[in-house]
Amino acid sequence: MELDLIMIIMYIDGASRGNPGPAAIGVVIETDYGAVIDMWGEFIGVATNNVAEYMALIKGLKRLIELSIKEAIVRSDSQLLINQLNGRYRVKSKNILPLYLEAISLCRDLTCIEFEYISREENLRADSLANKALDIRGRYPPIL
Repeated sequence: MELDLIMIIMYIDGASRGNPGPAAIGVVIETDYGAVIDMWGEFIGVATNNVAEYMALIKGLKRLIELSIKEAIVRSDSQLLINQLNGRYRVKSKNILPLYLEAISLCRDLTCIEFEYISREENLRADSLANKALDIRGRYPPIL
């Protein structure tokens, strides 16, 4: 009998109205079968879009660790973030470097992590959560 392994997928997005400007993040953690484990949007203050993308990643990775999830695929529509994490681009921004290093440090607590670029259309739920949190300047929805 063959067991089906469940893969965890985390969709992340950062939104900024202005660059920098008011910013928020959206995170969706689900199984590859579409069962939602957790999802939320959260206002993070004033930030650039790239900082917001990294904050979504960091807060999402922390949540994976809290949930004792050791393997995941992270999907984002940020080419910069995905290419930096996959080693294709260097991190040149002094504002991004500490966030990049924190994300890499958090990844060490996971057994297997992959980073995949997806189109904006494939990331609509995380985008919607970030924008709703930005609209209300708070957290949306609460942790399940």
